[in-house]
Amino acid sequence: MFIEIRELHLHPVDFVQDFNPGAIDFGAELQQVDVLHTTGRAQLVEEHHGKHKIINDIRINGDLSTKVALPCARCLESVLRDLARSFDLLYRPLGADAGPEERSVSATEAEVSYYQGDGLLLEDALREQVLLALPLKALCREDCRGLCPKCGANLNEKQCSCEDHVDDPRWAALKNIRSKLNH
Repeated sequence: MFIEIRELHLHPVDFVQDFNPGAIDFGAELQQVDVLHTTGRAQLVEEHHGKHKIINDIRINGDLSTKVALPCARCLESVLRDLARSFDLLYRPLGADAGPEERSVSATEAEVSYYQGDGLLLEDALREQVLLALPLKALCREDCRGLCPKCGANLNEKQCSCEDHVDDPRWAALKNIRSKLNH
């Protein structure tokens, strides 16, 4: 759904959208497994910069919900997560904040995103919100044992026959000193 500045000048745009799996590209590791349902409103916010300059910002607020599959951080098995998130976003025209001098960005300005041209795609805003709603580290279960570092076997399913104790060659010199001290 394309949100146009021209239409927002006339009235706010309310939306109720469903996006089937595959309609929005979330990258290779994240897979949408259920319909992404979103409702909300887009409206125009006119911001005055100086005496004669008006900037047309787009404000989008709403909710989204879906179910996604992502890999476990330890064993790489698929983990299903329900995602639900409310959002309140502000988009400013690209280049509106550009100035001749270099300056630091305030905390408020750090929350502003930018659009280019006559509007923006709702799908782009939703992609960003879904990715922000993901956990930093997804685990299939709290006691996930992960993968064997030698053979790659999933230690949740079977115990591999790899040797548990591996001598680190960086400690070999200290091990030799210890054996000499014991004798």
